[in-house]
This record gives sequence, structure tokens and C-alpha cells, in this order.
Amino acid sequence: MKLARAIHFDESDMNVFASPARTGEWCISGGFEFSNWSEGDLVGKQRQAFANGWMGLETAGRVTFVAVTQIEAEEVTTLIEQLARHFMEIYGAPDMASARPVAEAEIDHMAELCEDHAPNTLLTVARDLTEAGVRESFRVIEAQSAGLEQFAIHVTDD
Repeated sequence: MKLARAIHFDESDMNVFASPARTGEWCISGGFEFSNWSEGDLVGKQRQAFANGWMGLETAGRVTFVAVTQIEAEEVTTLIEQLARHFMEIYGAPDMASARPVAEAEIDHMAELCEDHAPNTLLTVARDLTEAGVRESFRVIEAQSAGLEQFAIHVTDD
């Protein structure tokens, strides 16, 4: 199974998100956070999180890019439990039995996004607020292969 981890190319996420995700943490879309939002909620750093932030499962922070990678079944189980607890603590789910299927659906959705992509493929998310609710779209940036000659230092006698 594949999921995606937060990746940072520079420090920009630390400045644009109120709560940035930690590099390497497992991520999901996290669009559910915005389900009750209106245009009035889309200001400042919250607008940035809404517009293109993936949600880190450990910190509930946001990140612009995620990279597809393999995940072990035991890790998936842990992430489902962690997300279910988040739904109870933050969103008021009454118990784990109610929260777990929703958490599984969120993890499954992310796995579906990742399943056809090679490891290290980058993904971005873009959201729009429509009359019907939040609309998400995803962009894929294929991993670039580079030959060793691009990085090797060649020394000559000259």
C-alpha cells in the first residue's frame, strides 16, 4: 500500500501555514476541516491552508507538497486509530466505533490517490469553495530520474 509523507523544499511552509506539518509525517487531504467554512473564514494563513494544504496526521499541521511512498499495514492501523482519536477530540465524534470508519475512509481515499504513482511522486492539492461545498483537485508531479553523470565530478589531467 502507498500513502504520502510531508516534504519541504524550503522554509516557506513554516511561514505560510499557521501550523505547518512536520517533514516526513504521513498526510491526507484533510478537506473535511473546511466543510463548514464560508468565504469569511478564508483569510490569512487559514486561506493558505484551505487553498493548498495537505493535513499531517501527527500534528494536524499543513504542508504544500507530499511525496508518495510505501507504508506498512501496521502503520496504517496506527494512523487510522490516530485519526479516529482526532475526530473524537476535535470534531466531537462520540466514540471510536463511530470515528474509526470515517478515519478508514479518509486513509483509503489517500491510498487511492497514491496507488498508481511511483515512489517519490509529488502531489499537490487545490481547493475551491463552491455552492455545493469544498471541491478538491490534485496535481501529480512525476519523480524525475537523473543519471549519475549529472552529479559525478569528472577530473581530467588537463
